[in-house]
Amino acid sequence: MKYHILKDRRHRIIFYYYEIRRKVLLSLVQNLSLSSKIRLNAYKALIARPRQASITQRRNRCTLTGRSRAIYSRFGLSRLIFRKLAWAGELIGVKKATW
Repeated sequence: MKYHILKDRRHRIIFYYYEIRRKVLLSLVQNLSLSSKIRLNAYKALIARPRQASITQRRNRCTLTGRSRAIYSRFGLSRLIFRKLAWAGELIGVKKATW
């Protein structure tokens, strides 16, 4: 599991590195007032990015265990770890529901 955690961390770094460039290139492609040559070059640069730079290629994983299923995106934890930490009172603002 440690490999999955390190791989996920590396992919996130790559994604955030290319995120600003992606937004700039996308705005150039969508700007209809620019010439078609500039827009075509921006489109080619947008396609040439690495595959890990895409948000859809990233898999949500628990930051502590590397589990890939049942992830609460607000906390970045799997349901099992979330339950354990919430029960121990280590998550701020989370308490057991009673009614």
